Formats: sequence, structure tokens, C-alpha cells
Amino acid sequence: MSTPKTWLHEFPLDPAICYLNHAAVAPWPQRAADAVTRFAQENALQGARDYPRWSKLEKHLRDQLRHLLNAPSPDDIALVKNTSEALSFVAQGIDWQPGDEIITSNQEFPSNRIPWEALESQGVTLKQVALDAADPEQALIDAMTARTRLLTISSVQYASGLRMDLARLGAACRARGVLFCVDAIQSLGALPFDVQKIDCDFAMADGHKWLLGPEGLGVFYCREAVRDQLRLTQHGWHMVQAMGDYDRQQWMPASSARRFEAGSPNTLAQHALSASLELLLEVGMTDVETLLQERVGYLIDQLHRLEGIQLLSPARPERRAGIVTFAIADTDHGRLHRELMQTGVIGAQRGGGIRWSPHFYTAQSTLDQALRQLEKLITGANS
Repeated sequence: MSTPKTWLHEFPLDPAICYLNHAAVAPWPQRAADAVTRFAQENALQGARDYPRWSKLEKHLRDQLRHLLNAPSPDDIALVKNTSEALSFVAQGIDWQPGDEIITSNQEFPSNRIPWEALESQGVTLKQVALDAADPEQALIDAMTARTRLLTISSVQYASGLRMDLARLGAACRARGVLFCVDAIQSLGALPFDVQKIDCDFAMADGHKWLLGPEGLGVFYCREAVRDQLRLTQHGWHMVQAMGDYDRQQWMPASSARRFEAGSPNTLAQHALSASLELLLEVGMTDVETLLQERVGYLIDQLHRLEGIQLLSPARPERRAGIVTFAIADTDHGRLHRELMQTGVIGAQRGGGIRWSPHFYTAQSTLDQALRQLEKLITGANS
């Protein structure tokens, strides 16, 4: 296992830590940090003199995201604050009727649960389907009824790392006239993602995980054919068709997905995220997936060698992404997580165990160091 030398300089992480937490908040590549430094210096010395250039970067960022999502057009891309905001645009935008039903899983992160639960007062039912069956997609499909308006699912489950067959779900939704919404935060930047192939109506993700960007900026894909079906819940100068014509009294929402962007853009985060996406696009998402799968496979193989380890994540390559979650019998995983953090192993406590999430650039030496620290703690606890 190796990291291409071309990218090594992009991640000058402290050698004392093993960073395995990209499923939570990722470190920035050097080029993103440099972009923010340049932007801050420009602001300090010149203010917004070159704002037109910032607007060009915003346009470029939309096209980068269009490419990563394989959206038909940059007009399908909205730049949002986070995944929760985008999910709320969908949840609050649909004209729900009493008795309508939403299908989801019982493993969703709160961002993909709470916006739908908030519709209960409108008579909308959220049906949470267990994914522990041999065929989780079929379980979701079988849960659909004549009242089902929408299926919302994470592309990869945040705790277990279960990777869903989105194309199969998209085909089932289209055949039944059901809207299809995908929370892509745990796959965009880790795996190739194709909104046209999976035939989804909505997809959203934050920039601060696998996309290696900052918090406070995410992407919302909205299929053109359903864009007018979402009632707008936020309004401002940036979401109108004639943006920049400040004297115009009559206005209409932008025909593009920019209609979901009410006010001033997060120009600082745009500079950072664009630089990070530039790196991912240079590597290529096919190679990112290959390199990440090598690292996840290595972790799984090595964890199986340790006594008492129970793998909670799927082992089959087609069912996994970048998340490896494991447990140890009769172990206080909160305490184990704290002890690992103290040794410099940066992960998370999720799903009843410890979650590790490397990225394509993570060195084998980093994985080996984390495994050694884990083995020491297990051995010490059993001695």
C-alpha cells in the first residue's frame, strides 16, 4: 500500500497523530489552507476590490461540484450552509398532504431524521425501516405503499458504514412515482457519485468530511424537473433571477438551483472548498475509491487478527466505503475512545463501537501505528 508521492506534501499532518476521522471532520489539504491564507491577506490589504473574481470562483466551484455529482448542469447545484439546511429545503418545500408517508432507515444520522419528524404536525408519517436484513434495499422497497411520497436515505450509513445500492433504489422510486432524496455526506469525496445513474431527485452533502473542505459550506443538487415542486422557505437578494439589479421592484426566483441561496455567499469557505475539490479531481474519484478501499481492506484484515474484535461494518467491498466500525466485548467504548485519542489516534465513538475512517492519502504507517496503540490498550485492559 502506498500514497502517490505527488500528494504527500498536501497533508502535512502532525506525525504524532493518526488521523482516522474523515467521516466526522477532515483536515484540509495544504492547498486549501494556502487558498484561505491568500484570501485573508487579500481582504486585509485590498478589501473586496476583486469581488468579481470571487464571483468567478463561485461559478467554478459550482462546475466542480457538478462534475463530482455528474449533474446535467451547474444550474442544478446550490451552495448551501450544510446538509441539514438542504434536507430542510426538501422537507419544508414539498406540498405535503395528511396521510403522506416518508420512507427512511432506522440508522440515519439526526440530520436525515429530524427534518422529516418535524412534519408530523402536518399529518405526515415517517416510516423507519431496519437495514439489518440480508437485502436492505428490498426492505426499503417493500415498505413503500400507495401513500409513499418520498424515500430519503444516506448513501453510506454514518455509524455502520453500510453502502447502499442507490441505483436500485432510484429505479424503484421512479417506477412508483416516489421522490428520491440521498444524503450523500458519507460518500461524496470518498466514492464516485452519479446523480443521473442513481436517478435521484435531491442529493446533498457537507464539504467538511470526505470533500476535505471547511465547515459551513455544502452542496444541494436539485433535479430540474422537480425544482418548481419545492416551495421556497428563504428569500433574499441572491436567490432572484435578476441578481444584481437592486432597483428592480418586481422579482422572481432564479430558474436555477441558486433560488435556494437567499443571501450573501460564504466566499471564504468557497476558496477553501474549491482548492480541496481541485485536489480530488486531480487524483480522480476512481483512484480515490481504489486507494481508500485498499486502506479500509487493510484495516479490516488487521483488526480480524486482534483478539476479541467484532467488526460492525460490512466486510464486502461492494457494501463498504471509508468507514470501519468495530467493537470489543465487555469494553467501555467511551473510555477506549478517550484513551485512543490520548495516544493520538483520532477517531470517533459511533454505532456501539469505535469508528475509524481513513482517506485515500492515509499512509500504511499511520494505520499500523493506530493498530499498535489499539492492541496495547486491549492487552493492558486484559492483563
